[in-house]
Amino acid sequence: MIGLADCNNFYCSCERVFRPDLIGKPVVVLSNNDGCIIARSEEAKALGYKMGDPFYQVRGKLEAEGVAIFSSNYTLYGSLSNRVMSMLSHYSPHIDQYSIDESFFEVDHSMAKSFFETDHSMAERFFKEYPKKTSTSPDDDSLLHRYGARISADVLRAVGIPISIGIAETKTLAKIGSKFAKKYKGYQGCCLIDTDERRHKALSLFPIEDIWSIGRQISKKLDYMGIRTAAQFADKKESWVRSHFNITTVRTWKELNGESCISIEELPQKKSICTSRSFADEGISDKNVVEEAVANFAVRCTEKLRRQGSVCQGITVFAWTSRFNENVPEYTIHDSLTLPIATNAQDEIVGAALAILRARYPKPIADGRPDRTDLAFHFKKAGVILWQISPDNPRQQDLFDPIDRTRQKALMEAIDAINRKNGYGTIRQAIQGTDCQFDLKREYMSKRFTTNINEILKVKTQ
Repeated sequence: MIGLADCNNFYCSCERVFRPDLIGKPVVVLSNNDGCIIARSEEAKALGYKMGDPFYQVRGKLEAEGVAIFSSNYTLYGSLSNRVMSMLSHYSPHIDQYSIDESFFEVDHSMAKSFFETDHSMAERFFKEYPKKTSTSPDDDSLLHRYGARISADVLRAVGIPISIGIAETKTLAKIGSKFAKKYKGYQGCCLIDTDERRHKALSLFPIEDIWSIGRQISKKLDYMGIRTAAQFADKKESWVRSHFNITTVRTWKELNGESCISIEELPQKKSICTSRSFADEGISDKNVVEEAVANFAVRCTEKLRRQGSVCQGITVFAWTSRFNENVPEYTIHDSLTLPIATNAQDEIVGAALAILRARYPKPIADGRPDRTDLAFHFKKAGVILWQISPDNPRQQDLFDPIDRTRQKALMEAIDAINRKNGYGTIRQAIQGTDCQFDLKREYMSKRFTTNINEILKVKTQ
């Protein structure tokens, strides 16, 4: 069996760990530069706030309704994520972290039985704390359900983060189970889908657009065909699915029918990797600084690429000025380049990204407007996207490739090892600069209680 542990409203829950007075109250977390809402507590959702709501538009309403507002604190979120994943490793010999707030893990009856038999007092206390419910919930008598509920309760008690667990035969069904556990409190933090009856009931209540790996386009296509629930899709014949969709969708169909196609080690590779940043105040008008920023973004993308064992062949660079500042001119850069050979070497990718930027960078306004030398393009946001991603090994080679790929790979591995040991940016390219710090607007930043000794929570005593 496969379990999925999903942290509930993770960013908001992290802010509540050191602010217990906010439990039960609406909370929102803002994106970089306090741009828009990227996380909402259940109470904030009930008030009608949506993902992506621009902060400047809803700020007055948030303050009037007493909503707690926080700037993104990724240092805190990463620290608490590590604590959650560390705890999960005590309950399963194999966990597979999927994102900052989600992780798959192996689980079976023998594992659960061994856990409760290890300490009889623990088992006795647990069964008292979680008595059997009424017959309306079929999961009561299952050892796996009790095991999942115990994990959920322990993580909440030890870390302060509520999590929802789904347990099923496949990863896709486990994702569905975790969503039910999050939505319905009666599951006590864990929804078990271990029979055909439970599977079909869950799928009949689950919208097609919410299925893991079912994208927007496929969802629209299925809706056009009259398929609006996961059960309607799962009930189709395999031949019909193969005739209308690609192999990825076929695997999803198999997973919905209880056939595991994605192992605990296997996760879908990202179709693209992006690193971007919004700049504070009016933005950046210095071309050299913009180049420095793009170089750093490209380096971070290549690090992510190597971390997942991939290479890329497509690169996109974008940068644009503010659409809301009427005092400065508008300009947008958005162009792509395809490399002759797929790579994950940062010198190649950085060089390509800078070539794109320099080819599309606007000429100084003073050249055409000598009367307005005060005018300048102020870039508010920039970023790099890598696409056409494929596995690093094996990869297509070129007979006339002038680069020694073996030596290049060894060099990249050495650089990554040094930077991991000594800190990010210990070894960097000259174009990255020595102090590439882009200050963010963070008016509602919480303290980094878990990582900065100067910001440790202080309690006054008499």
